[in-house]
Amino acid sequence: MAQRPSIPKGTRDFGPVEMAKRNYIFDTIRQVYALYGFQQIETPAMETLQTLMGKYGEEGDKLLFKVLNSGDYLGKVTDEELLGRNSLKLAARLCEKGLRYDLTVPFARYVVMHREELQLPFKRYQIQPVWRADRPQKGRYREFFQCDADVVGSDSLLNEVELMQIVDTVFTRFGIRVLIKINNRKILTGIAEVIGEADKIVDITVAIDKLDKIGLDAVNEELRACGISSEAIEKLQPIISMQGSNEQKLHTIEQVLAQSAIGVKGVEETRFILQTLQTAGLRNDIELDLTLARGLNYYTGAIFEVKALDTPMGSITGGGRYDNLTGIFGMPGLSGVGISFGADRIYDVLNTLNLYPQETLNATQLLFINFGQQETNYCLPILAEARAQGIRTEIFPDAVKMKKQMSYANAKHIPFVALVGENEMQEGKVMLKHMESGTQQLVSPEELINIVKKGAIQ
Repeated sequence: MAQRPSIPKGTRDFGPVEMAKRNYIFDTIRQVYALYGFQQIETPAMETLQTLMGKYGEEGDKLLFKVLNSGDYLGKVTDEELLGRNSLKLAARLCEKGLRYDLTVPFARYVVMHREELQLPFKRYQIQPVWRADRPQKGRYREFFQCDADVVGSDSLLNEVELMQIVDTVFTRFGIRVLIKINNRKILTGIAEVIGEADKIVDITVAIDKLDKIGLDAVNEELRACGISSEAIEKLQPIISMQGSNEQKLHTIEQVLAQSAIGVKGVEETRFILQTLQTAGLRNDIELDLTLARGLNYYTGAIFEVKALDTPMGSITGGGRYDNLTGIFGMPGLSGVGISFGADRIYDVLNTLNLYPQETLNATQLLFINFGQQETNYCLPILAEARAQGIRTEIFPDAVKMKKQMSYANAKHIPFVALVGENEMQEGKVMLKHMESGTQQLVSPEELINIVKKGAIQ
């Protein structure tokens, strides 16, 4: 017996129902992005490793899927190099390309390559898959979609405010209650300065970003392993355990960071964003979380993360300010800020909470039963008019037993079925059946279209 085919771990197939749900997610996000003036672009699945490497920190580099060079990729590798079994060196010789890890770095590359064509500030959105060689687990996949929006060419914090409004609008439309978390990398840099470990900022942020996953004791142990002094760890405790309202936290951390110019700047930026959002009004809560670090090294200002409140799940949206990301591609000083919706995690949350609108799941609205060629010829002009009126309509292709055709309608959750026999053709009408209620009514083609559009037989 032949072995059944399989797919790589961390990837998924999506059938018609799943795709209807995913398209609902993508369409909702796309519509909100457009409301705020963002324009869509796409970039290749593969980028050069020169573009990708060194942009995500050491941990991120390890998670890049590398693509073997085409042709005789071993031709230029010596036996000595092969026997050395140094995977990093071999990968550098055998691979020039990799699958994109996120959409932000490819976007930065796009901006630099197309800078002469762009009107700044440039507001773009991008909905495409990304790949990470991570260990698959619940809510974490090796292939998944991101739905990014970024603004480059503007230092204004109003961009951060608008992005938080976009987050709030999207999740309100989905019906998902969320908590938006905000922090600032300048505050984290200030914290590293005042505890006397300024050169360990990356180690500190990577460790405290894991606080809600591994707990305080494990974070402290990781800090010790990175060479952070016991005195510095002790000073860090009240900061990362700080409670109170957003303004109370800001007031306290402002005093703690009084001797750090960059830390004070981070507090000022965060206060502006939070106070402006109070004026604009959000339907979901936003919270200053001083342990929020976002592991990516390119963030330099405000950072964001969004958690669903009604089901356990990791971050379902994240982002932040990156003041000089394009500098790594030879275009220094161009400021940017962006967010990314994790479509696959949002998909799982909507599934768990059963929040999909029913109309997004019913692909076909009207099915014509096939009783034979004469009846089909009568139905085809009506079917064509229904489609012209925007009704998703099909006719069963074979004149098989009616029971089989009705089972097809039930299996696809088609709400209306049209039946046409000799009597209906003589009267110039159609028998329309509402599948959920079982109600039938003899109607004209025009009445059929109106009823299906309304969704119920009167």
